[in-house]
Amino acid sequence: MLVILVSALAGAVNSFAGGGTLLTFPALVGLGIPPVVANATSTVALWPATLGSMWGYRREMSGARAWAVRFALPSLAGGLAGALLLLSTPASTFSALVPWLVLGATLLFMSQGPVMRAVRRRRGSPGASAGDHTLQPPGTAALCYQFVVGVYGGYFGAGIGILMLAALGFMGLTNIHRMNGLKNWGGLCINAVAAVTFATTGLVNWPVALSMAVGSTLGGYGGSGLAQRLGQQSVRRGIVAVGLASSVWLAVERL
Repeated sequence: MLVILVSALAGAVNSFAGGGTLLTFPALVGLGIPPVVANATSTVALWPATLGSMWGYRREMSGARAWAVRFALPSLAGGLAGALLLLSTPASTFSALVPWLVLGATLLFMSQGPVMRAVRRRRGSPGASAGDHTLQPPGTAALCYQFVVGVYGGYFGAGIGILMLAALGFMGLTNIHRMNGLKNWGGLCINAVAAVTFATTGLVNWPVALSMAVGSTLGGYGGSGLAQRLGQQSVRRGIVAVGLASSVWLAVERL
C-alpha cells in the first residue's frame, strides 16, 4: 500500500511538475530494495503514466511532427545506451553514485523555476511569437544533446524533463505547451526502451513494479487535481525536501 501511495503521488506530480522519480526511488531503497533494482523497477513502473501525459498534449504537437520524428531516434538510442550502461555498472559502484545522482537530480529540479522564467522572458521578447509558426526541424547539435539526455535518462532518469525543456526553450521554441508535448514525447521514448531493456534482463521486481504501475496510472489521471489543490509551489518544496533528505540519508547509510 505504501508503494501504491508513493507511486500515485509521483504520477500526479509528474503530470504537472515533474520529479516523481525523486519520490519513488528513495522510497524503494528505503524498503530494502537494492538501488540498481529500485532504479529499474521505478523506470518500468512509472512508464505507463507517461502515456496519459503524452495523450494530454497531443493537440499541441500539431505542426511539430518533424521535431517528434527526429527526437525519437536519439531518445531511443540514448535510452538504450544508458540502460546498458546501468546493467554493466557494478552494484557497489552504482550504490556509491546514488547519493550524488539524487542530489544532482534535486538541484536540477530546483533549477526548473529559473529556467522556465528565462524561457518565458524569451517568449515575451520581440519576434519570439513567430518561432512556433516557423518551427524548423532540430539541427545536429540539438539531436546530439538529446542523445546525451537519453543516456542519462536510461541510466537514472530523474530530471530529464527539465534538461529537455531548457534546451527546447533556448533553441527557439516559445509555446510552452508544445515544449511540454515534445518533452513528454522524448521522455516516453527514453523510458520505453530503458523499461524494455530492464524488463528482459530480470532486473525488475515485478510485484512491486505492477503495484507501482497501478498507483502511478491512477495518480497520473486523477491525482493531479488533488496535487494542484495543495498548490504547485508547496508540492515542489516537498519534492525538494524529499530529494535533499534522501541524498543525505543515502550517503550516511553507506558510511
